[in-house]
Amino acid sequence: MLNWIWLGLILIAVLFGAWTGRMEAVQDAAFASAKSAVSLVISMTGFMIFMLGLMEVAKQGGLLRFIARTLAPVLKRLFPDIPPDHPAMGAMVMNMASNVLGLGNAATPFGLKAMEELDRLNRRPGIASDSMVLFLAINTSSITLMMPTGTMVIRDHAGSADPAAIWLPTLIATTCSTIAAISAFYLLRRRKRFALPPESAGADTPIEEVAAGAPAESGTESENCDLADNETAAPPSLARRIVIGGFLAALALGLGLEVHTLLADHSLLDTVKIISKGWLVPMLIAALLLVGFAAGVRVYEAMIVGAKEGLGVVVRIIPYLVGILVAVGMFRASGAMDLIIRALDPLTSPLGFPAEALPMALLRPLSGSGALGIMVETFETHGPDSFVGMLVSTLQGSTETTFYVLTLYAGAGRVSELRHALPACLIGDLGGVIGATVACHLFFG
Repeated sequence: MLNWIWLGLILIAVLFGAWTGRMEAVQDAAFASAKSAVSLVISMTGFMIFMLGLMEVAKQGGLLRFIARTLAPVLKRLFPDIPPDHPAMGAMVMNMASNVLGLGNAATPFGLKAMEELDRLNRRPGIASDSMVLFLAINTSSITLMMPTGTMVIRDHAGSADPAAIWLPTLIATTCSTIAAISAFYLLRRRKRFALPPESAGADTPIEEVAAGAPAESGTESENCDLADNETAAPPSLARRIVIGGFLAALALGLGLEVHTLLADHSLLDTVKIISKGWLVPMLIAALLLVGFAAGVRVYEAMIVGAKEGLGVVVRIIPYLVGILVAVGMFRASGAMDLIIRALDPLTSPLGFPAEALPMALLRPLSGSGALGIMVETFETHGPDSFVGMLVSTLQGSTETTFYVLTLYAGAGRVSELRHALPACLIGDLGGVIGATVACHLFFG
């Protein structure tokens, strides 16, 4: 589908430019957008690599295992058909823990393994079980606690006065997305058209026996996933506790002094805004490092390992970003984008959703790189700190690339009939859009 969208953007831009006499503008936009995409990637490389390095420090320090242990009791209630000690449960726990921390690259292998293991328990081969559908719905709408670093870096490059301002709205949007997706799963599974067909012949083996007989591949994620329940990090030594305690005490003292100074000239609300603007990123950096330090991780070496992986991520997105930015730039320069916005604005504006953000909402479930290009182009047109800029920034982190995840995970689970997975995921996407819109009106409206 993205192939058709990309091709359509360029061909429509050329035709519309020919009809409106804007061919020179379309040509200039192609060159300028390609240059802008490369400049953007170069500018965002440094901090993104650094933050991915810090995430590796925290991961080695046990933060991923801690989140996994926290999620495990909740997942046992959501997935009562999955035996607690089955590899599918371990893989799902680790997948969702990775998504909560914003570790998409780490989440994917666990997600694929989870679908493979869920297929072992599936009594109707080729048809998604309830557990598969719910897992997909949660995966495409996962709550993300971690700061959206990539979006922040792009906002900073675009000249934002407060790149981190969209952190809390994004958290609200992902929460709404997840609630909507899970609710849709439970509501839709009662519909007759989505009901499970009778079990196929030979599928009468009790699920406990299937679980017991499921082979675990040595050295794969299924084996590693059990660490989420069984492995506990050693408590930090006395010397490390003293260092951490002293640092936190000194930090709290510094925070108290700044709050006292600010309250002399500002209201409490303004003081909170000023503190959050200047303190959030440094405190996040310190927190991630302290997690690794407390666990005895060699923090610098771990950071370098993560940074090397981060460099590979940055390099991989260059072709995608160039391609979509050129297409969107040509489309806007031709005047076709303005025509669509004027037509839709009377419908969306009364709902509090500016039509300028509609391309982002429509493209986000289809392509992460495409949505990234739309966001960058929106910053260039409206500014990163405009309401539209804040909204598309929040939308970028509110949901996953739904169709990509469904296609990838359905292949791993060997299912061709997804039942109500797609509607549930799309309702989750809609919930994220609504949550992002409401949150942005609360914070920036």
